[in-house]
Amino acid sequence: MATFNKVNDFVLNAVHNMDLESDQVVVALSNTAPGSESSNPASDGNGVLANVTEVAYTNLSSRNVTTSSSTQTSGTYKLVLSDITLTSSGGSTGPFRYVYIYNDTVTSPADPLIGYYDYGSSLTLNDGDSLTVDFSAANGVLQIS
Repeated sequence: MATFNKVNDFVLNAVHNMDLESDQVVVALSNTAPGSESSNPASDGNGVLANVTEVAYTNLSSRNVTTSSSTQTSGTYKLVLSDITLTSSGGSTGPFRYVYIYNDTVTSPADPLIGYYDYGSSLTLNDGDSLTVDFSAANGVLQIS
């Protein structure tokens, strides 16, 4: 199972810029480790999609994610996203190891990152292959208290 890692800048951007209940969340794929990027997107001040080396999406299905719920109970906020199935059609997609989640609605800063999943090794979706990104319905993608 992939491990979720919250991007440091997410907390600041969430407080200042995001409405995760209605903003469009999207996934981005990369095969470059965050620490190997020229500006580490997981570090303070770098948490935007422009700092991620993305793969080509020519053969990939939609990367838009549906928000199931964005709620708080007793002071704990939980973001729940619907699972998304990425399907490669007409050729391969990848390789990639990191699946980033970002807010595509916010424009300042543009495309702020929420976090990323590390799959532990590189994956390639060949023509007709699919990958389901399983966002936990019980625990949500993330919780903030």
